Order: sequence, then structure tokens, then C-alpha cells
Amino acid sequence: MSQPRPDEFKPPPECPVFEPSWEEFRDPFAFINKIRPIAEKTGICKVRPPPGWQPPFACDVDKLHFVPRIQRLNELEAQTRVKLNFLDQIAKFWDLQGCALKIPHVERKILDLYKLNKLVADEGGFDLVCLDRQWTKIALQMGFAPGKAVGSHLRGHYEKILYPYNLFQSGANLLCVQKPIQPVESTGSTDSMDTKDTTLQDQAQRTTAQKPDIGPAARRAKRMKCEAVCVKMEPGEPGDNKPNLRRRMGSFVAKLEPEKEIPIPVKQEPVESKEPIIEAVTVKSRYKKIIPPVLASPVDLVVCLVCGSGGDEERLLLCDGCDDSYHTFCLIPPLPDIPKGDWRCPKCLAQECNKPHEAFGFEQAYRDYSLRAFGQMADAFKSDYFNMPVHMVPTELVEKEFWRLVGAIEEDVTVEYGADIASKEFGSGFPILNGKFKVSPADEKYLKCGWNLNNLAMMNPSVLTHVTADICGMTLPWLYVGMCFSSFCWHIEDHWSYSINYLHWGEPKTWYGAPGFAAEQLEEVMRKLAPELFESQPDLLHQLVTIMNPNTLMAHGVPIYRTNQCAGEFVITFPRAYHSGFNQGFNFAEAVNFCTVDWMPLGRQCVDHYRMLRRYNVFSHDEMVCNMASKASTLDVVLASAVHKDMVIMLREEQKTREKVKKMGMLLTKQAKYDHLQDDERQCARCRTTCYLSAVTCSCSPGVLVCLHHIKDLCSCPITNYTLNLRYTLDELFPIMSAVKRRAELYDDWASLVTETLEAKLEKKKGLPVFRSLLAQSESKLFPDNDLLRRLRLVTQDGEKCSSVAQQLLNGKRQTRYRVGSGKSFSQLSVEELSSFVRQLYNLSCSLPQAPMLKELLNRIEDFQQHSEKVLADQLPSVAEIQTLLDVSFDFDVELPELPCLRVRLEQARWLEGAQQAGAQPTSLTLETMRRLIDQGVGLAPHPSVEKAMARLQELLTVSEHWEDKASSLLKARPPHSIETLSAAAEKTSGIPAYLPNCRLLKDTVRRAREWLQEAEELQVVGCTPMMDSLSDTVLRGQAIQVHLEPLDRLESLMVEVQDWRESAATTFLQRDSTRTLLEVLCPRCEVGNVGSPKRKAKKGKESPKSNKKKTPRLNTLSDVEKALSETRDSTSAMATLEELRVREMEVFSHIRAANESKLLPTADCMDLKVCICQKAPMGAMLQCELCRNAFHSVCVRDPSDSCETQPWLCPQCQRSEKPPLNKAVSLLTSLRRIGVRLPEGDALHYLVERTVNWQHRAQEISQYFNLPELEERPGTPPTLTRWASGSHEAHNDTQAPCLTPEWNRTSHTQTVFYTEQRCIPLQGLSHDLEELMVEGLLLQVRLPEVQSLFHALLDRASSQHTNRCMSPPQDEAPDCDKHMQFNSQGTNLPLNQDGVNGVREAMIGSEKKAKRHVEREGLNAEHRVKDKKHSHKRQKMNKKRPASTSSSPRSDFSQSDDSDEEMAVCPAERCQLPEGDEVDWVQCDGSCNQWFHQVCVGVTAEMAEKEDYICVRCTLNDGHMRK
Repeated sequence: MSQPRPDEFKPPPECPVFEPSWEEFRDPFAFINKIRPIAEKTGICKVRPPPGWQPPFACDVDKLHFVPRIQRLNELEAQTRVKLNFLDQIAKFWDLQGCALKIPHVERKILDLYKLNKLVADEGGFDLVCLDRQWTKIALQMGFAPGKAVGSHLRGHYEKILYPYNLFQSGANLLCVQKPIQPVESTGSTDSMDTKDTTLQDQAQRTTAQKPDIGPAARRAKRMKCEAVCVKMEPGEPGDNKPNLRRRMGSFVAKLEPEKEIPIPVKQEPVESKEPIIEAVTVKSRYKKIIPPVLASPVDLVVCLVCGSGGDEERLLLCDGCDDSYHTFCLIPPLPDIPKGDWRCPKCLAQECNKPHEAFGFEQAYRDYSLRAFGQMADAFKSDYFNMPVHMVPTELVEKEFWRLVGAIEEDVTVEYGADIASKEFGSGFPILNGKFKVSPADEKYLKCGWNLNNLAMMNPSVLTHVTADICGMTLPWLYVGMCFSSFCWHIEDHWSYSINYLHWGEPKTWYGAPGFAAEQLEEVMRKLAPELFESQPDLLHQLVTIMNPNTLMAHGVPIYRTNQCAGEFVITFPRAYHSGFNQGFNFAEAVNFCTVDWMPLGRQCVDHYRMLRRYNVFSHDEMVCNMASKASTLDVVLASAVHKDMVIMLREEQKTREKVKKMGMLLTKQAKYDHLQDDERQCARCRTTCYLSAVTCSCSPGVLVCLHHIKDLCSCPITNYTLNLRYTLDELFPIMSAVKRRAELYDDWASLVTETLEAKLEKKKGLPVFRSLLAQSESKLFPDNDLLRRLRLVTQDGEKCSSVAQQLLNGKRQTRYRVGSGKSFSQLSVEELSSFVRQLYNLSCSLPQAPMLKELLNRIEDFQQHSEKVLADQLPSVAEIQTLLDVSFDFDVELPELPCLRVRLEQARWLEGAQQAGAQPTSLTLETMRRLIDQGVGLAPHPSVEKAMARLQELLTVSEHWEDKASSLLKARPPHSIETLSAAAEKTSGIPAYLPNCRLLKDTVRRAREWLQEAEELQVVGCTPMMDSLSDTVLRGQAIQVHLEPLDRLESLMVEVQDWRESAATTFLQRDSTRTLLEVLCPRCEVGNVGSPKRKAKKGKESPKSNKKKTPRLNTLSDVEKALSETRDSTSAMATLEELRVREMEVFSHIRAANESKLLPTADCMDLKVCICQKAPMGAMLQCELCRNAFHSVCVRDPSDSCETQPWLCPQCQRSEKPPLNKAVSLLTSLRRIGVRLPEGDALHYLVERTVNWQHRAQEISQYFNLPELEERPGTPPTLTRWASGSHEAHNDTQAPCLTPEWNRTSHTQTVFYTEQRCIPLQGLSHDLEELMVEGLLLQVRLPEVQSLFHALLDRASSQHTNRCMSPPQDEAPDCDKHMQFNSQGTNLPLNQDGVNGVREAMIGSEKKAKRHVEREGLNAEHRVKDKKHSHKRQKMNKKRPASTSSSPRSDFSQSDDSDEEMAVCPAERCQLPEGDEVDWVQCDGSCNQWFHQVCVGVTAEMAEKEDYICVRCTLNDGHMRK
């Protein structure tokens, strides 16, 4: 939407519009009195009759003829007319100088010469402006843009056009005429010039063509024509905004033009032209006034009146008015050239320009219009002007265009207005009684309707009914026929009366009004802005010919209101209310004046005002008052009271002036019937006031009279000759006034009491009962319904209502009220309403007892509001304080506007408190919390504190999100960033007061990275060998850290080397498709007990203090071993752990070998025996493991490729690895040490190598001790296959190797036979050291030639022993042989027959002195548990105490007796701890061996020995635990 131009008209506010009901519309005067308090504040108002009130148009359209007034729009506006008058004077000045005025252009705009002249005059004049160089300032004040050197152009135009005129106005140009005539001296230059004189007769005979005087209108038309040609419209000028508007004349007035009108050539000049502005009007036959050459004669000599010289004839001018001669250079200002047209000298110019101006007024058109013809002309003008149908032109556009045209000098639009047409002559638009217009029965109601303007002015309430004469326009309506732009200028009604205007039909009429109290202010503003007009016409505003833009008046503080009066609407103007307006198009309106009782004081004031302005009266106010007073008995008491008050003022003034006249010496008096004279015959000759009560005349001036105020202005005769003419004497007037007083006295007393009661102040106010009594008195005495009574009734009604409402408020009762247009009920008063109500209570003319109580309530509410305002003004209010205020508000049954604000502020305060609490705990201020707070803050009402906190939160959220994203991107970067980069970022995030997971993760990552670097640095310390687990854990943790760690690559490469080493070691040691791990192979066996050996219950015995040593945790599984090795700090600890494991391995294998060897003893049934991996009975070719001594079917475990091996045969469970040579193991250990990492496999390999080396040393020592041949590798001997036959007693050949498998032969299984395919080392007669050495050699996971040599050495030794035994005496004669067979539980290497076996077993049973007890036995896989049957007789186990034995023999002889047992105290436990002390606790085996053991050696306590059976390991293995 385009912005309005600065000079564009801005409509004033609208005036009140009333829409009375039919009841209110019935009495027009009552309704006008009702709306007067509101409407008189705006001066004008509009009344819309009820729907359906449409009186018929009674005027005869065809017979109505009128001559309209001509209105030139730009001459209507006061300031524009001043400018036009100034331009007329300038144009006349230059016209008399023989030049035509053409207004120049500056910056594509017509130069405002009036404004330029005024601004220069305000600055001190042309000379002072030039001296102070104020032209740029002048240009800025005229609205030109700075910086374009406009000031120099303005100076040039002023100097050429306005400066000569101002010199003329100041009289400076006449100074040249007053100079004395100087004699002309002949010089060398003038001698050559011929002096040419003319005779007076020649001058007389010369006839100069006198240009006829042209009036201002014609001169202005020609000038404006020139302007119209010279104005060049440029893009962007106001004219471009309305391309469809064409300025045309509404009508053309034929005027007589001078017969010898000389055409004015118009020269088109470019913008900013610097050519001379003064042009020749006509081209004459001579260019200079040169005196014709005549004979030199002193009589005919023509000289300059200034210098007295006749020289420079070519520069000598003759006046075309008086024929005086002047040099061009002697004039002030001097003329540069000789004018080409008629020229007037300064004296003639002053005489011509100082003629008095004619008073401005509208001209009458020269055409008589009918209503139809005028309408056609008006519609054609508007349609043609706006280039659209008349009904489509917006009223706003017409309004703006009207005020634009009014203020435009260069646009001369003329319209016509049919105003002030007498309805008496042409008929009213309303139907009247006995009129020519025949009214239909339905419209007869309009004949007597009060709103019919023919009736309104003469109704009883109007005081104009007492004016005897018909006053056209006041008591008789006037008709107005308007066209577009036709206007009525600012004016007030005659005698400051009311006026009412009804628009019968046509387009709207736009009104502007000012209230009556602003009348003098409006007049003062117009005098100030256009003083030139009021100097010539003091009563200008009463001429209805001057208008001024409402925006200009409003800018000077005058209140202006507007309205658009449409057809069928009334506009009422109030006393002394200035109003003006214009018509939007062709319309027909009717208006009349009326006066009510309240007008009478204003009417008398208006007469005094007219006297001051010397303006005639429309009627005599005194005459009207006397007429009403003469009818006192019939007057309404209210009117009688008003008349009485007016008569008091009138008589007081009349008495005063008459006494003054008598004092002046006037003696003659006479009676004068002035009411019989016409108004113009009794007007004061001085002030034009219509005289009625008195006047002064003189016999010297018949027909001339003056009022008593202007006696001195009558004539020059002495006062004694004057005659005082009286209509009534004072003696006659006072009785008339007394009659009126008596009529009004009763009412006056009542009215006086009512007035006193209504105007009482503060404590003097009366209560409602007084007002009720006054109302009752008015009703009983039938006082008329006037303003005072209505006011009393209104005040009483208001008091009653206020009293009721106040009592309801105090009682807590509330009425439901509805607000206009809301449809929602409100049950509470607002504070403003309560305050207004309290003010209303105190402003009431009556006093109410409820007012103080409501005032106190209001004070409390105001205190609450002040406190609320203070709280609301706080930036950070307390939540508790706001809540307290809200709690207090519950006591007020009032709608408090602060409550919503307080609730909003409470939400804000709670939010601020939450935000502050969240900010105070950065660890809990998450991004989600910030977003939630921001989302909640967005929903809050705006407040600086909230917005500030929101801004901080938003900034913190933005920074947090930025660093969260950045931290996430830093952590996810590939490749990872360096620790320096992440540390710098983490340092920046440390100052963010929020919980940021990614930033915390970043900080934690940096912390972990630094810790990791420290750990890595510690791992890489020189001389420190890290554990593989630590290294692996460090590498894994380093890989999990999203940081570029420089040592990580080295550690990872170290891990790769370790992994490569592990793979190399696994390739070296592990068998193909082996399920064992490298550590499992390299470590001593920790789970060997699970393979083929029974589990026994650990029993704790009473141990000596010496045996109470702290023991390391039991290593039961490989994971325990690996954990223990990983937790060791150095290799020494690892070696100790592995040594412990080796000791346990040797112990466990000792038990396993014993158990497996016992299975091969002859039993009742060999078919019950389960051997081999298939867990079947021994059958056919069998193999016996050299390590675990278990038997295996050859077909189950034999590999054909191993048939020729000479090495000891190991079962698949005992053959754990490939057993590489020792040098390979040493090479692997060396490479591992070179890597510099400790790992369990490395420690195990290190221990394996050390164990192997130690074994080698021990093997050398033992071999030397037992005189074994040097242990070295030699070719093995193939095994001898031996077959055992049932019942065979043949001995083997001496050359044959002894069999490893005993003969199983029973009577019931005579055909069962199995045999071994390889030789085994016999355990009988084998020393413990050699057996242990051999077992440990077999357990070594490296291949040693010493093991094979030891194996063959023991085999050879066994063969030699077997040969010696075969050549010895019989069994019963060889007790030494029995001594070598102590290990009956270990199996025998000698063949025995069935009888021998049975004999041995029977001997053992017979030697038992204790009863057998049940023993719990665990098998190889812990799944078979049985109890052997015991003999029915059992004896009590004895807990013997024997002296400690110093014997270290681990074996006991089963053939010894009990007595020998006591004497030869030897504990048969495998690892006897050799307890020391005075007494040692022993326990006897309840199995078949009946041997005694140290309790501490077998883990049995004294309590267990008393209550439980104890069976040794050997008996557990021997006594049939393999049976089903």
C-alpha cells in the first residue's frame, strides 16, 4: 500500500451519529435536548430517522428554476486566495510596466512567489539575505532538497520579479521623481550627439495607445493560461498519481472583454531557465521612445524628470499615462532595456496600484437552470472529471481531490452551486398543508410531523414562533442544489441559532464542524493565517465565501469533526458551531433554523457581537423578548423563566443607557412604534443593529437613526437637537417584566432550589429523599418537562441505581452484566468500573451512605494494584510474593486486570526460578533440560527478564550443542585426533555450565588416554618386562580410546609379535588337530586327577605346629593356573607357582600309576575290568602306557607307523604334544625374551626348559648313583609278543623279555587271554628315585635322548633281575625275593599261577586284626561309586599314639606283625611329612592293607578318626572299585 503524500488530506474524526427509536423520534425538540450534551461537544451531529420514515419529495422538479453561484475552488481557500491576490498585484505591477508576468519553475515545480516573498521579508529583506547569504536557508524552508544550488536560482528570480515590486511597495522608486533637475553639461562624448527637441504641441499631438484596464479575473486567467502551458509534468510528480483525472470547467461564464485586447504571446521556457522573465507583451513600431528630430528649441526641450538632462535620448522613456520622461538608468531600480510595451512612470504606477480592492464574493451565473438541466450538467462534470460513472467514485477520493484543488494555485476548477433557494417561492421538498403537492393518505402523517422542516422552526418549543415576520432561511426553509465540489464555506448560523439540514436525495454531502466553544479559536487561527483578507473584510466569516483546510485548523489546535450526510439523513448544527462542507455530487437538500429556550442567553450575546462587527440583525432580539413577555399568562413556565432572566438583563442595560443619554443633555423624547417599521428602516447607522426599545434621531437627518451606544455618530448637531425615540417607557417595561416574573416565580423558586440542590458540593449535598421530594413537587405542580426537570429526574434515577448497585456490592451480591458484542457474561466489576462507579457516587449531586465504604474498598484495591505494579516491574520477582498477592486478590470481588499479569508473571517467575536452579546445578543441566526450558519459555508471555534468561539459555544451548556435536565428531573422527587436539577441545568445554555427555566423554577419553599413556610409558620402561595380559589389556583399552596414541602402534606390533610367537610355539609343540592349548601343554598337569584316578575326600588331621604353614590357593583348573601366572609380578613367582604345580603333578601321577597298576592284578573276573579308551575288558593285544600305566587295546590306540618305535609308549592322554627337541624350545624362549613380553606360555616354556635342564642334571646324578650305563640315545629293542595259556607252567625263554602284563586265569574263564605288544619298565624292585626320574622324564614336553636311554637302561636292568630270579631257589626258600616284592599294590612283573595268587590273598586276609569297613571310592571319571562288602565281624578302630619314627621309608612290609608295626613305625604315605614330637596321632586303614598312617599325612583329624572309616589310597584302588 502506497504511503500518503505529506500534503494529502487526512480526514478528521467522525462526529456522533444518533439513531432514535420511534418513541424518541416523536418529539424532535425533546430528542435534540437529550442529545445536546453529547452533540454540542462536536458542534455537529447526524441523525438517522427510524427505518420507514421516508417523506415524499413534494417539490415540483419541472417548475424549479434557479441561477447558481459560480465557485472557483482555489479562490475559496483563505491562504490560497491570499496567494492569488498577491500574484494579482504582482501581475498588475508588471502589466503596467509593459511586461507580462510568467511564474518560473524551480526543480520542476512552479515557484511559490508569495512564500518566497514572505520568507525573504521575515529574514529582513533582499539586501540582508544577500549580505548574510541566507538563500540556501530560504531554499530549505521552501522545501527544496539541499545541495542543488537552488538558492542562487531563487535569488535570481527574486531579484528580477519581486525586488522591483517590493521597492515599489516601499515607495523607493518614487524617490527618483523627487530629485532636483541637474543641468546637463556637454562633454566630448555628448557634443557629437544631436539634441533633438520636440515641441509641446508635438507631444500633445502624439497619441499613445492606452491599454485598457484589465480586471483581476481576466489577468489571472491569462496568467494561469501561461502557467498551464509552462508547467511540465514530470514522472513522479503528484499529477502522475491520478492519470484519469482531467481538470475542466464546470461552467463557462461569458464575460465582456475589452475591445482592444492585445494577444499575449506565451514563450515556452525550459525548467531552470535563466533567460529574462520579463517579456514584451506586444511588438510596437518603436523599441525606444525617441523624441523626433526637430529644430532645437528651449520650449520643446524634453528632459528627464530625475536628472533634468535631455541627453541619452535613446535611453529616454515617455510614460504612456502622463507623458513624463525618464532615463532608464535614472529609475529605481534602473531598467536594463527599453520596455517594448506600454510603460507607466512611478507616479502613474502608484496611482493605479493603490486603487481600493473590491470585496470578494461569488458571482452569479448567467444561465438559469431547471433542476433536471442542472443535474445533467453536474453528472456530466463529475463523470468527465473522474472518468468513471458518478456512483462509482469513492467519497474518499472526492474528498481528497476537493482539498487538493482548493489549495492548488495553478488549477482553476470552477463549479456552480444552487444555494439559498427560497422554498416559499419554489416550494419545499417536504409536503405542507394546503400545498400544491397532493399527498397520499399514507403520507399525510408527514404534513404535521415535527421533523418536517416547515413545522420544526415554528413549533411551540422554538422561540422563533414569537418572531412576527417570516424570515427566509430561518423560519422558512431554504433549498440547496449541489454538484460535485460545490461547497459551503466556514460560517455560523444567524444569531448563533440551531440549524437542521435534511438531504432529500442525491449523492452525499460532506460536513465539517467545530464545537461552539472553539468558535473564537477558529476565528483567531484564520485571522492569523490570512490577515490580509480580514484587513479588507472584518466580517469575512459572515460572508460565507472563505474556507480553510480542516487539517490546517487541526494543526493549530482547533477541534474539527466530519460526517457524510447521505440521502434521508439529518445534520444538526448547534449554537455558534462553525461548519462547512462540500457536495459529493448532484443532490437536493433543505435547511432551516430554530431556537430553543437554552439558546436565549446566546442570542443576546450574539446581538452584542454583531454590534461590535457592525453586522445587521436578521430580527430584533429585544422585540422578540417583549412579544413573549406580553403573553406572560400563556407562556410555558420554563420559557417564562428564561424570558424573565433575559428581560432583567435587557432592562438593566436599557435603563443604564437611557440615564447616560439624559446626562448628556438630551431633552426631547417621543413614542416610536418601531415594530411597525421594516428592519432596514430602523437600523443603527453605525452598528447596523435593529433598534426596538429606543433610538436617537435628528431633524437634520430624516430617516437616519442610531442606537443609544452610538449617539456621537449621528450627526454634528448639538445633542439638544436630538430626539430620544422610545417604544416603551421604563414604567411600562417593569410591569411587563413583573407579570413574567409572577408567571415564572413559582417555577423559579422550585428551579432555584433544584439548582442549588444539584450544584451542592461535598458535605452540602442532599440525600436521595430531598431529590424525591423535588420530583414529587414538580409532578404535583405540573412543571413542564424541561432541561432542569430532566436533569433532576436523571440525577435521581442515577442516585437510585447507584445506591442499589453500591448496596449489592457491599452485600456481595453481583448482577450479571453483558458487554456489547461479546456474548460472554461477566459477573465482576473491573477496577476501572469500580473506580468510575466510586467517582460517580462522589460526582452525584446527591450523597449516598455507601460511598465511603466503597471508597475504602477501592483504596485497598488500589494498594493491591500498586503493590502488583511494583512486583510486576521487578525484573526477578519472588514466586512467594506473587503468590501472596494472588491470595490477597481472592478477597476482592472485582475483576482485577493485574491478575492475568500476575498469573503470567508467576509462570515467568517459576520458569525463571527453574532456569536459575537448573543453572545452579550444571551437572543436571542437560541439553534436554535446556530445550525443555526454552520450549516452556517460548510459551511464556514476553518479558525482559524472561527474554534475557531465554537468550542466555539459547546461547548456552547453542554453545552446548555446538560442542556436543564437535565433541562427537572429534571422538568419531577416523583417524582419531591427537590427544593435544582433544585436550584443547576438552579444556574449552570445561567452562560450559551444563551436563554434556559427549564433552564429558571427551574429557574422560582424554583422561583415559593420559592414564593409558602413563601405563604404556611404565610398560616400556627399560628393564621392565610387561605381562602379556597387561599388554593385551593395555592395547585393548588403547584401541577403545578414540585418541591417536603413538605408543599404541608399537604395542600393537608387539602384540603381533607375541601372537606370531604363540603361533610358532603352538606349531612346534601342539599335535595336529589337538584340542589342547599351548599353555596346557607347556604347564605341568593340573587336572590329571580327572583322568583315570579316583577322587578322595580331603580329610584334615591334627597337624603339628611345624606343618601349619600358609599355603597358596589350590590350582585345580588351567584357568586357575593361567590366572595365577598372570598375577605373578616376576618370573620367580611364576617359577614357584609352576614348581608347586609340578609337585602336585608328580603326586597325582604316582596315585594314578598305582591305581592303574592295581587294575592289572588278578581278580575274580577279568571281564569286569574296564580298560582302554573304549572302557572294555582287556582282550588280545594290549598296550600299557609307560606313564599312567593304564592298559589299552592295540587296535584302539595303535598307529601302524609306531610299530617299530623303541621309545616308551604313551597313551593318547599322556602324549600331549609333539615333544620337540630341547634346542627348539630354547630357541623359542630366546625369541620370546627378545620380544620382551611376559606371558603364561612363556613362563611355562621357561619353566619347562629349566625343568628339563634340572632333570638332565638329576638324571646324571641318579644314573651315577645306581651305576646305570651312560644315558645316551641308542637303538631300541622291538617288543616280544608273549602268549599266556591257561594252566601253563612253562617258563619263558631266557632270551625273551619279561612280560608287562600279568596272567589272568580263573577256573570259570579258562579261555580268556590277553597280552602286551611292548615292553614296560617293571615297577617291582624299582627304586623310588628311578621311578620318579623316569616319570618326570616322560612328563617333559621336549624330546630328550636321556629319557630314551634311561628307559632302555631300566628295561635292561629289569631283564637282568628277572633272569637272576629265575635262576634262584624256589619261592619258599627265597625270603629275599619277597622283600623285593613290597609293592603288591603296584602289580608284579613275574607270572604267578592261580594257586599262588589265592595263597597270597588268603595270607593277607588272615593277618588282618581289624574288621573291614565300607570305604567311599571315586573312579577315573567320578561316576562309579560302590561299596565293597565287608566281613561281618568288624573291630573297633584304634587311635593309637606312637612315638615318632625316624624312619623315612615310604613303604611298609605287609608281612610284619602288629608288634613289629609298633616298633618299626613307618608311615606308608606317599609324601610323609615326618611329623615330630612326643606324641604323634596315627590312623589305621580300614581297607585290606591295615597299615598305619600319620593323621597329618593323610588329612584326618582325631574326630574323624573316631567317627569315620579311613581307607587308604591303595586299598581304595585295589578293593574292587572297578566292579560294577
